[in-house]
Amino acid sequence: MRDRADVLCDTLAILTSLNADAEVMAAALLDALADVETLASEAKIGIPERLHVLLEGQRAASRVWELHRNHGGGRNPEGMRRLLLALVRDLRVVPIVLARQLARMRAAWRLPVEEQRALAQMTRDIHAPLANRLGIWQLKWELEDLAFRLLEPDTYLRIARMLDDSRTGRERYIATALAKLRETLAEQGIEADIAGRPKHIYSIWKKMHRKDAPIDELYDLRALRVLVDDVPTCYAVLGLVHALWVPVPSEFDDYIARPKPNGYRSLHTAVIGPEGKTLEVQIRTREMHAQAELGVAAHWRYKEGGSAGGAAMDKRIAWMRKLLEQAADAAKEGEATPLQGMDSDLVEERVYALTPKGEVIDLPQGGTVLDFAYAVHTMVGHRCRGAKVDGRIVPLTYQLRTGERVEILTAKTAEPRRDWLQPSAGFLVSSRSRDKVRAWFNKLDRARNLQAGRELLDRDLRRMGLLHADLQPVLGRFNAHSIDELLVLVALGDVGPNQVGRALLELEKAAQEPASPPPQATPAKPATPSAPGAGAVTVQGVDNLLAQVARCCQPLPGEPIAGYLTRARGVSVHRPDCAAFLRLAAKEPARVLPVEWGMQRGGQTVAVRIDAIDRKWLLKDVTTLLAQLGVNVLNMHAEQVRGANGRVRVQLQARVTDYEQLGLLLARLESLPGVESARRG
Repeated sequence: MRDRADVLCDTLAILTSLNADAEVMAAALLDALADVETLASEAKIGIPERLHVLLEGQRAASRVWELHRNHGGGRNPEGMRRLLLALVRDLRVVPIVLARQLARMRAAWRLPVEEQRALAQMTRDIHAPLANRLGIWQLKWELEDLAFRLLEPDTYLRIARMLDDSRTGRERYIATALAKLRETLAEQGIEADIAGRPKHIYSIWKKMHRKDAPIDELYDLRALRVLVDDVPTCYAVLGLVHALWVPVPSEFDDYIARPKPNGYRSLHTAVIGPEGKTLEVQIRTREMHAQAELGVAAHWRYKEGGSAGGAAMDKRIAWMRKLLEQAADAAKEGEATPLQGMDSDLVEERVYALTPKGEVIDLPQGGTVLDFAYAVHTMVGHRCRGAKVDGRIVPLTYQLRTGERVEILTAKTAEPRRDWLQPSAGFLVSSRSRDKVRAWFNKLDRARNLQAGRELLDRDLRRMGLLHADLQPVLGRFNAHSIDELLVLVALGDVGPNQVGRALLELEKAAQEPASPPPQATPAKPATPSAPGAGAVTVQGVDNLLAQVARCCQPLPGEPIAGYLTRARGVSVHRPDCAAFLRLAAKEPARVLPVEWGMQRGGQTVAVRIDAIDRKWLLKDVTTLLAQLGVNVLNMHAEQVRGANGRVRVQLQARVTDYEQLGLLLARLESLPGVESARRG
């Protein structure tokens, strides 16, 4: 109990040094209690929403720590750090968990050796890089050194001894250089704070490895930091330093004129100082120094090797740096901190899902389980046949949310489907995933691609009533020199079948428009308001003539149509390939009239037939999809197919806006698990 109390007191002291506000301090204190909600209920008090969010964030962080412990998070520490930042709704949780981890590391000597190493491993993988990424230098160096001491005790002690062996001489050298520089600046009337810059053991070890150099050859082992009032004085001091000692040309960096991408500003130079030994000098304003110490200048790209986290992650990091900077300014001026007014509910544009072994997979927003499979490994994607999310089976179009655990169900052979490449089907969101599928089909022989392209195109053109249309006139639109080339483009997903259908419809519509349009009239509405399929149709050259959509083929707005003048019911509007229309037109061709869709397009009723394997939740998946697409269902009926064991046929009447929505509906229905075909009834 005493150990927990000591850790809590140390945590609060660290947060105080970071100028944390009252809500953060209260959240850190309350999280140490066993059951905050129960205590609040017994005391008949409510926990404020903002405080509840901070407590919830700490619980989310605890889940990440659990994942790290149980699944060896060291294999993907960057994924763990991103998962943490994605799970917490209020980023003020991050300084709380960092402060608590530092307090635990300071008291780690009381734990058994194995627990010490586990705590240090988590600190090195997650906490120290997060403190570095947010630029909280006060915490970062101590977390790194403490973790290094527990994980590499022999190396730590060896470097510490080397530093101790040369400490007296190094301190004497720095004191001499410091006095000389202070004297030079005083002669020029420049007021400055000059101090030796501490170098930490873990940082020294990393630089020795990176430069493959012994400790005595490190430029910044002997270092001075000069703080002045303004930027012009920084450059004046730089000139005096270079006049006093010979500079090392390759070791000069001007981060004031060209700040780092994370906003860090300072002048860095290395010189040949007294006794011919190298000396590093950093020059900055006092404001720059305060910002760097409190986290405004996050060194993470420079220190961690430069893997950028994407625009959304940068936005969250920038928000945190701004939060820390404003808290520091408010504390200096004795004002209330601005944290309460800041919007912490930032939108995360990435999704972080988990494999069964706890690996973190980074996906774009809206990424599906199939995207997840391809992110794990290309062959896992090719062999993917299904997926479970948190233990329940989901369709391949299921869009993942951060923190969900995904298990991919695979077949023995790799057989990706071509409709995975169609954006309207909703299988893949990531362009990298689509490239992998496209590369698979690129390797197939041309004959198989031609056959697959023909099947995909015929299926969509049949839905639009364009099965026998001539493709030659639309080849130029897709930069194809032959029909075979167009079919290959369709097979590889470079051209969608719906694009070809739309191009054919536009071509037919343009061909039907006369040079000088004759007078047109909009016919009256059908006699019965409830007549199915009623729509706005223009009959060329005829006024005041009833027009109604034929029940036999039910054409949709945007599809090619033809009119037939009946004896008693005005003009009946058909699709040109309708069997009933072709039979009537053959008997009395004089009754055929040119018609076109008017400007107003209302919803049209269409019959849809779905043939599928009988399975649990089939109707639920169908109705959910209809709701997602905004399709109104008027009637639905399902029945077993006679003579086909385990097969079911679903027939429904739906109201759609046009043929494009119908094409999307049929494509998405066919993508559902167990659905063999979906077409107009």
